[in-house]
Amino acid sequence: MQVILIDDDQFIIDALTLMLKNHDDIEVVGTGNDGAAAIELAATLNPDAILMDVRMPKINGIEATKVITSKNPKQKVLILTTFYDDEYIIQALKSGASGYMLKQSNSELIANNLRAIHRGQMVFGEDIGAKLPSLLNQKPTVNFTQHNLTERELAVLEQISFGHSNKEIAAALFLSEGTVRNYISILLDKLELRDRTQLAIFYLQNQ
Repeated sequence: MQVILIDDDQFIIDALTLMLKNHDDIEVVGTGNDGAAAIELAATLNPDAILMDVRMPKINGIEATKVITSKNPKQKVLILTTFYDDEYIIQALKSGASGYMLKQSNSELIANNLRAIHRGQMVFGEDIGAKLPSLLNQKPTVNFTQHNLTERELAVLEQISFGHSNKEIAAALFLSEGTVRNYISILLDKLELRDRTQLAIFYLQNQ
């Protein structure tokens, strides 16, 4: 897996680069110090994942994430920051980030979460994951039947909101992975959403 690291603190960049060298399946192919560099590197290097800070000069990490994921949804962004603010968490996920964790997380967890988002999962630090439903469930609930979702489609949508991979959803619902992919395509079309992160947010906001 090829990764780029984006942080305005060069010490953090150097520390993360050194840390990830201990993982043979993760290769740091580029680094940058602001959101503008992130957008450029994502376009030129086409990494599998981007480890992104939030507060940076020129373009912040949230805006950069929005640009990157809208251009290429296959590129996954993991927010790694010192900021625990509710608004940052919400905006990061709405921008298309596949996860949000704090910089004090241990190196093994960071590496594992990079692998997880590369597999299509959503990941959060433990404290963030615990409060995520209450953060996102701030709108009036909607009736899912208004969107013509079948019972099986709703079950897949719920599994996506748990951050499960296609393989895990298939096992939980006794489906093939191909069938799960088909259901996800149908959900994206019916709900007019871009990716599975937006599907998860939609479910959590409206459950």
